[in-house]
Amino acid sequence: MSDEDTVLAARTPLARLNKPGLGTRFHIDFDWWQREEREIEVYLRTYLSEAQLEQLRQENAPQTVDWVDPETAEVRSMNFMEFLFRTNSAELMGGEEKGASLVDGIFRLFLANGNQPLSPVEIAEKVGRAGQERTILRTLAGVRVYKGIRPVD
Repeated sequence: MSDEDTVLAARTPLARLNKPGLGTRFHIDFDWWQREEREIEVYLRTYLSEAQLEQLRQENAPQTVDWVDPETAEVRSMNFMEFLFRTNSAELMGGEEKGASLVDGIFRLFLANGNQPLSPVEIAEKVGRAGQERTILRTLAGVRVYKGIRPVD
């Protein structure tokens, strides 16, 4: 690092050095919902179809299920609602009405992909918003947190 770089770095506020960029990965921070005292489960139900809601209402519906990751073959336990989202991801993503908000499309994407962290570039590609990577970054990295979508720590 040159002397000039050192001087510039010393003048740059620490918060600015950690500012999210196009390579920053985001996800739904479920702890945020709890901190904000919001009912995530009630909200998530609005994304389920009538058939899926009926599955949840059944007395013998499992609380958790074993999920085998198709890429890694890793088996993990997940709650039944998450299972419904994962097994119906095409329906979840295809259910977007024309004109759905950017944030809603991103939220649906994270539900459909099992909340795997993605960068604004990856998000833009997957939600059909090519060329809007910087808009996605500004939206997700701003002061306001939308639907718990935050940078991965």
